[in-house]
Order: sequence, then C-alpha cells, then structure tokens
Amino acid sequence: MMPAEPTPAQRLIGDFAPKLVELTDEVLFGDVWERPGLSPRDRSLITISALVALYRTGQLESHLRRGLDNGLTTDELVEAITHLAFYAGWPNSMTAITTLKEIHP
Repeated sequence: MMPAEPTPAQRLIGDFAPKLVELTDEVLFGDVWERPGLSPRDRSLITISALVALYRTGQLESHLRRGLDNGLTTDELVEAITHLAFYAGWPNSMTAITTLKEIHP
C-alpha cells in the first residue's frame, strides 16, 4: 500500500533505485524502527551517534530532524555530540554541531 505522500526515500531516489526505496521504507523504517525493544527517541539517539562517529554527514541532517521529532531536545543533542567529540573525534563533532545549529528550531 502506497502512502498518501511519497516517503523521503521515494522523493530522493524513487525512480532511480526502487528496490533500495522499498528496503528503506519497508524493512528499515517499517520493521527495524518499529520494533518494541527501543523507543523511537532512543533509536534516534543511537542512529545520530553512529552517524557522527562514522562521519556520515549525508544522512545526519535528516536524522537530527527525526530525533527532534522523536522527542530529543536540542540541549540533549548538543550534549551527546559534545560527549562524542572525545570518542568519535573533534572534527566529527564540530561538523555535527554546526549541522544541528543550522536546523535549530
């Protein structure tokens, strides 16, 4: 069943990589993100931490927004990113914090 509006993955690559969109929408966000073992807030914090640590900047902005939508506060994200500077590297955290500042509500 198609959602009323295209998903972010459909808008980004729908015509180009339909199978990757299907896996993203149905498996990752339809199954993994919906498992009851962790709250969406906790999943966002874990995902953002992994993206910062691995310097995956292409996905960071959308997951920061998702984290805010899932109940993380800007202050919590600032604290998490600051903490990560000592474990994931200063440049990674500086990039993440400037990305967060750009989308700060």
